[in-house]
Amino acid sequence: MAGNVVDFSDATFQDEVLSSDQPVLVDFWAPWCGPCKALTPTIEALADEYAGKVKIGKLNTDENRQVAINYQINSIPTLIVFKGGEPVQRIVGGPPKAQLAEMLDGFTS
Repeated sequence: MAGNVVDFSDATFQDEVLSSDQPVLVDFWAPWCGPCKALTPTIEALADEYAGKVKIGKLNTDENRQVAINYQINSIPTLIVFKGGEPVQRIVGGPPKAQLAEMLDGFTS
């Protein structure tokens, strides 16, 4: 993954997301998904802007099915914010960067 974007997997999800001491935005995606690819520059920009405040990463649902099943990912892209090990906000689809930034600001104050 580019820059500050973390590559999450079934194997690392517990440590990287659920046990994180900061909020985590997970982008559930797949390589064949056009809207997922279109969202990538936004995710990368947010990861740089929120470095040190929010951990931001991507989880490939084709390669990491267990986490996707656990969180009932039925459509991609799906974005979930985790705080204290719990999912606290979910967005399905590719929202504009400003909407995501506003949402993340609510978890950093």
